[in-house]
Amino acid sequence: MSTTKGRLSAQERRADVLETACQIFSKAGYQGATTAEIARGSGVSEPILYRHFASKRELYLACLSEAWVECRAMWEAAIADEPDPGLWIGTMGRSYLAAKDKRGYIAGLWVQALTEASEDPEIRRFIRRHMREVHQFVADVIRRAQKAGGIVPERDPDAEAWIFIAIGLLGTVSKRLGGLVDEDFPKIFTSRLLWMTGSTE
Repeated sequence: MSTTKGRLSAQERRADVLETACQIFSKAGYQGATTAEIARGSGVSEPILYRHFASKRELYLACLSEAWVECRAMWEAAIADEPDPGLWIGTMGRSYLAAKDKRGYIAGLWVQALTEASEDPEIRRFIRRHMREVHQFVADVIRRAQKAGGIVPERDPDAEAWIFIAIGLLGTVSKRLGGLVDEDFPKIFTSRLLWMTGSTE
């Protein structure tokens, strides 16, 4: 978490506040986190924080957007480094579950928004759009893998993309319950690989 820093540009200060907010929201939740805590962690006053983000909600939604930018970049890099298109989805899943920074915050922030901010119609609308954007990215990767011969053509990319997202949410639940299904994830990945490609190798 940030400590008091020297002079930063407005853009650098905003990025620093956002980084701190992502960390605090991921640990304390939407209701538990306060803008005062985020401001202290960023080394700024609350009035300075509100120059960059008009409300706690705006800051939370910015964290979701930032987490997705980071996660998408991680997934694109994982795909670029994996020559076998049949392994793209599994590689994406493993990289997400292993991420310890903003790249792995998405599912956790979704869960928080659904459980702590579900009465806020703006947050609900944002989460719907956000989840569909992530879903579209994953479905497109599956289509690319099918076109390259890595995933069997009988699999429905849209349905499989939702299953992929559901496994990410399961990973978040597992983390919050002290690794509830950590031992089962290798079996889950093997089972999904067999289903998607017809092979476990």
